Amino acid sequence: QVQLVESGGGLVQAGGSLRLSCVVSGMIASTTTLAWYRQPPGRQRTTVASIKGSGATHYADSVKGRFTISRDDAQNTVYLQMNTLKPEDTAVYYCNKLAWPAFSWGQGTQVTVSS
Repeated sequence: QVQLVESGGGLVQAGGSLRLSCVVSGMIASTTTLAWYRQPPGRQRTTVASIKGSGATHYADSVKGRFTISRDDAQNTVYLQMNTLKPEDTAVYYCNKLAWPAFSWGQGTQVTVSS
């Protein structure tokens, strides 16, 4: 059974940076496309960025040029480098695979950006 553990969130001022990590425990194919999602308070969870096993990436328009997703399959970890953070980036951030059905969701990591 795959387990996901996100970390790295916190409180940061607008314009600041954070690096999120997600450790994926359990067997997954190296070709699995992994993704970061976020859920702002009172809103639905949406996809922020994804990365294929090949390393090809895709970003939501709202974070393009500011966020970078990467993966280290040897460490079973996927990262999200977030720069030039904005208050609207405030949310709980989760990782999971892009395709459905998703793995069981982790607890997420809270990112709060103050203005």
